[in-house]
Amino acid sequence: MKNIWKIIKISRPLHKIVAVIAVLIFITAALELVPPILSKFIVDEIVRQIQSHGGSLSKLIFLVLAGFILSLISVVLTTASDRLGDHFAGEIRKFLTEKFYDKVLTLPQSYFDSEISGKIVNQLNRAIQTIQNFINGSTNFMLPTFLQSIFTIIVLSYYNIPIAIFVAALFPIYLSLSYYSTKRWGEKEVEKNKFEDLNRGRITEVISNIKLVKSSNSQLFEFKYIAENLTTINKIYATQSWTFHKFDFARNLSLILIILGISIVAFYNAFTGAITVGTLVLILQLVNQARRPLFAMSFILTNIQQAESGSKEYFEILALPSRENYKKLPPAAKIKDATIKFKDVSFGYDKSREILKDVSFMINKNENVALVGPSGAGKTTIVNLILKFYEPTSGQILLKDKNYKKLQPQFVRNNIALVFQESELFSTTIAENVRYSKPNATTREIKDALKKANALDFVQNFPKGIETEVGERGIRLSGGQKQRIQIARAILKGAPILILDEATSSLDARSERDVQIALENLMQNKLVIVIAHRFSTIQNAKKIIVIDNGQIVDYGNPQELAKKPGIYHDLLQYQIEGNKKLLEKFEIY
Repeated sequence: MKNIWKIIKISRPLHKIVAVIAVLIFITAALELVPPILSKFIVDEIVRQIQSHGGSLSKLIFLVLAGFILSLISVVLTTASDRLGDHFAGEIRKFLTEKFYDKVLTLPQSYFDSEISGKIVNQLNRAIQTIQNFINGSTNFMLPTFLQSIFTIIVLSYYNIPIAIFVAALFPIYLSLSYYSTKRWGEKEVEKNKFEDLNRGRITEVISNIKLVKSSNSQLFEFKYIAENLTTINKIYATQSWTFHKFDFARNLSLILIILGISIVAFYNAFTGAITVGTLVLILQLVNQARRPLFAMSFILTNIQQAESGSKEYFEILALPSRENYKKLPPAAKIKDATIKFKDVSFGYDKSREILKDVSFMINKNENVALVGPSGAGKTTIVNLILKFYEPTSGQILLKDKNYKKLQPQFVRNNIALVFQESELFSTTIAENVRYSKPNATTREIKDALKKANALDFVQNFPKGIETEVGERGIRLSGGQKQRIQIARAILKGAPILILDEATSSLDARSERDVQIALENLMQNKLVIVIAHRFSTIQNAKKIIVIDNGQIVDYGNPQELAKKPGIYHDLLQYQIEGNKKLLEKFEIY
């Protein structure tokens, strides 16, 4: 029940609505008992008239009208209560989603490096659904059921204590059986959720990489993977179902036996004249009415257990430590003459493996520096540290002599524009993708940025121009077009620091030339850091930092390093030799 208490606790801002709902439910639960009680007096009045002609027609009419009016009030209050319950469920869904999304936006990059996006979304959806079902059940069933049970036993005690004891005995028996049933169900539900998360995550990945899946002819493998998990899920569900129905049989058997006892006592007392016919009608109605809370209890306990197990990962994520406060807006002004300094920086994604070891370098204002080295050398890690996605395990990073540890992430990133290797675009319009770096940008500013990015011509050729939707991750654009949209976004941001992460590695020669023209416009009067394997990308670099095994092994300008034995010289030679062979093959060398 610990997660249920967490749900109640974090929904504190909505407790006023719950209080109003509780008052309405209390009144309607009490009114539910009025028709059976009025029925008793109506039947007794009719029997009195039949036996001795001592009945009162006016009293009978009054009782019928009173029943009608009170039933009408009950219907109005129930409608109001249900509507407020639905409103509360909608508000709690909004509240919980916002709380989850707020937490996700503040989590460190390391969390996303180890989780699948589809899995995260599935955990959110499941938690929201199960919690909402629990809230609906609480307001529409749980509280009314609890109150009706108490009121029913109190009224029965007034008229017949043995029968009241019989009815009261039903609840602990029914609740105990339902508790053990739902507890076992919940244990299996946690196990089942793991497989469902795997499936949702995998399906999301397959859809995102559908070209790879089809080109590799891996559809059958992917189908079997999901099918096998679904089979496992169904086996777990079958165990849940069998457990539920065994306990359900025991519940129903206990109900039948106790109702038999109640019927014997009630009919015997009526037969011997110990109770009136009206009282017998009242008892039978109340006993029948008590069955509804009993049946609801199984549903309620199932909802509680589903909310308990379904919200498990939700609260695990909420419990993770936040690393950023994105609501604290950075200063609008950009840093002038930005510099970056690494001073004996070491870093490892985990304690067992160090990626960077005592890295030190200085990048001056408006300097164009390239990070060069074999794959896995640590180039991307340096960029991640500059972007403050991670914190160094030791050493210092300085932004214009200011210690990174004292700078908020938003301030650092506000001064950095980034062009990714993969085209990071949203499935919206070109204008919105460019404007993402500056939400208040005008149409003219967007077009100016596109022009400088060598992209305005092809954008204007689209029927809708800058309002053209690019599709998921820019699927409707070519590689070069996507990169130039990214560059336009970076130009519009106007940050003093620019990071190019393999920005042209996936382009053909012509697209690379178009993008290079755009990059030249982007790099003007900026501190530029380039990560590249292709030397055409770093032809404008003034300095080269050569990295291998997490350490700086060489440093200098391209001309010096090209003549000097080492990794840069070797990588350059490999590329020159590759180009030579290609030219010789076509006899144009």
